[in-house]
Amino acid sequence: MALASGLIAAQAAAQEGQDTSTAAASPNAAVGLNEIVVTAQRKAESAQRAGVAIDVVGGDDLTRAGVSGAQDLGKMVPALNIQQNGGANAVFFLRGVGNFTVNGYSDPAIAFSYDGVYLGRPTSTSGMFYDLERIEVLKGPQGTLYGRNATGGAINVLPARPRIGEFSGFAKASYGNYDAVSLQGAINVPVGEDGALRIAGSLTRHDGYLSDGTSDDKTHALRLQYLAELTPDLTVRVGGDYSHTGGKGAGSSYQGRYAYDYASGGYTFVPSGLSTSTGLTDPASQAYRQTLFLGLSGRTADPLDPDIYQNNSFYGANAEITWHTGAGTLSVIPAWRYSSLDNKFAAPAFVGYIQEKDEQFSLETRFTGERVGIFDYILGAYLFDESVDGNYTFAQQALNAYQEFTSDTRSYALFGRLTANLSDRLRLIGGLRWTRDEKQFDGTADVFLVKCTQSVNFVPSCPTATLLPVGDSFNELQYPFIVPPAGGVTPIGTSGALLIRAQTRVDEPLDTSRLTWRAGFEYDVAPDSLLYGSVETGYRSGGFSLSAGYETFDPEYITAYTLGLKNRFLNNRLQLNLEGFYWKYRDQQVNHTGIDAAGNQGQFTENAGSSTIKGAEAEAQVLLTETTLLSAQVQYLDARYTSFVYNEPIGATPPLTGCPYSVSTTTAGQYEIDCSGRRAYQGPKWTINLGAQQTFALGDYKLVIAGDTQFKTSRTVAFQYLAEQKVGSTWTSNANLDFGPEDGRWSIGAFVRNIENNRIVSAGLTYNAASAATVVTTPPRTYGVRAGMTF
Repeated sequence: MALASGLIAAQAAAQEGQDTSTAAASPNAAVGLNEIVVTAQRKAESAQRAGVAIDVVGGDDLTRAGVSGAQDLGKMVPALNIQQNGGANAVFFLRGVGNFTVNGYSDPAIAFSYDGVYLGRPTSTSGMFYDLERIEVLKGPQGTLYGRNATGGAINVLPARPRIGEFSGFAKASYGNYDAVSLQGAINVPVGEDGALRIAGSLTRHDGYLSDGTSDDKTHALRLQYLAELTPDLTVRVGGDYSHTGGKGAGSSYQGRYAYDYASGGYTFVPSGLSTSTGLTDPASQAYRQTLFLGLSGRTADPLDPDIYQNNSFYGANAEITWHTGAGTLSVIPAWRYSSLDNKFAAPAFVGYIQEKDEQFSLETRFTGERVGIFDYILGAYLFDESVDGNYTFAQQALNAYQEFTSDTRSYALFGRLTANLSDRLRLIGGLRWTRDEKQFDGTADVFLVKCTQSVNFVPSCPTATLLPVGDSFNELQYPFIVPPAGGVTPIGTSGALLIRAQTRVDEPLDTSRLTWRAGFEYDVAPDSLLYGSVETGYRSGGFSLSAGYETFDPEYITAYTLGLKNRFLNNRLQLNLEGFYWKYRDQQVNHTGIDAAGNQGQFTENAGSSTIKGAEAEAQVLLTETTLLSAQVQYLDARYTSFVYNEPIGATPPLTGCPYSVSTTTAGQYEIDCSGRRAYQGPKWTINLGAQQTFALGDYKLVIAGDTQFKTSRTVAFQYLAEQKVGSTWTSNANLDFGPEDGRWSIGAFVRNIENNRIVSAGLTYNAASAATVVTTPPRTYGVRAGMTF
């Protein structure tokens, strides 16, 4: 867990429509560590009494750490790594499990939920990180209680709820370098004796961290909620939210290029000589780009189109109806969400032009029964219906891919969990979930390639060939381009180059069903010590790719073993939690760029093999004095692919990979690339978070000084396992100072983040058309001042 935000016993606000202000308190909680109430198991309970692998970050801690988006969560949770590859997507990796690209027709490995509602598209995670109660990060498969099955874990973002009978609010503001402005606030208004309205909003702005203005932020958001106790047993809460993301979005820098030596038959990496702060549309980068040779097109690249922007809007409405009966509590959660994406990004050194409309409806119904004999139980049903309408262009100048598609998903599930209270100290838990996923995909990918037919010294040479422009349809192509029919070829003027068109059409259903289960135990070793263990299965449904030979892929499966011990010692002043885990994957889905069966570059997912993930995590908090708090989290991770083998067609040059490869003995005209035994992507062996907080009493005021640091050992950030895609060990440290009255009515403070000023590589992307590499990096050192007030 993150460093606690206070030094005396306190409880999180109620969730699930019930008061938990005392239920979570430790028996010894007079003066001691905070208790945090979580709802990860669909019931309100102390995080220390929940027999699951979970990290919890409170709302105040998120504000203090400057978390304004999903991409910032990784610095709070050791098991979590997050990267942005351009556009609106935030890609999550939890203990080495994730997928490098999430498009409109594949499901994420890490389930993301907002206010109890599963979000089908990771693009929809923008503009939610304000006025939050907490964020819960569950590690491992969520195969019995959650809306959609997830193999790697779940992230639950839980906003603060309206509070009946209370007129209150807060406002927070900060200003820092890069002209960074952050504003957020909320007001809670009682409505009669049995209702409350809560309105919250947020605005974040900062200039780009790269020289061309990319990696900036322009986000604003608004949330409204109304809570009413219609009767003593019936509570209804309704909410709506809106957010908009503008600016340019994530950017990258040229790392270098791979030069192929025909004599030796190998690649040599040639660094670009540009710094990691130089964006791709900076004049220096544009000059470098024009030295990159575009292979079969026989000429160097044109400058990158500088029209990079985001114009993404997100809408949502949801309700929670809670009815307490003599037999138990019925919860009904209907929800609707809609996204409109319009963005151009260039992080991979080519332009991705995304226009997409996403709409989803969901309905979850749960019944939490009163104890029958020794048994507690939860029964539920879930319906999810999503439609995606996408128009994508991936404009690489020498190769343009145009995709138009519609994707429809309907998922049904029935689930239940039974707890047998064998004694006051021992509980056995069993869970089952049956899921049916029905998908229908209808899409067309048209790939256009500029191919040179002339050569000099056996090297293609068409220096006057016109390269393909950025556009949302190939119908926009103008002279000298003449659009050929699918599978056809036309000359490009008199340049000696040809325009080749390949088409992939996918129109088919994909239906899967799966029964997942969980078996576990909880044993109270002492009043403040919980021993727990579980075996749980999970699956992620299959999907589609618009690449020849990879049109569909199968589900992936996981079995996860967990054993943990949660403790409070020294009269609630020391917390020590330990967890060991062992995960087995099979038919693991890997999404990556590559050469498809037609010899064209594509983005596709395949079931590349299996992996074994094992390790341990330890978390400690100690209240040395009533004003001194120390914390530490350590994760050891051994995540490896036991089988990771895939094919690429044999071309003019060998595949660009750091893994061994050979001519396939089973598939003619293919290389077999074997990355078995390699560590999983984004899976550092060691991750260590350390924190300290000291409070000084100054009469009626207090001064709080806090610092934290995170250490990660080396890890690989791209699937090719090239030497340049390996990031060495890194440190990132932060410091905070706050001053205000003891009653917390107002505060002023200052902060500095990434004290070391290290731009750490978080993603490595390959521009295959030019055999070039780019890197996405974390923000540089940022600092500023802040102020806040509550009433």
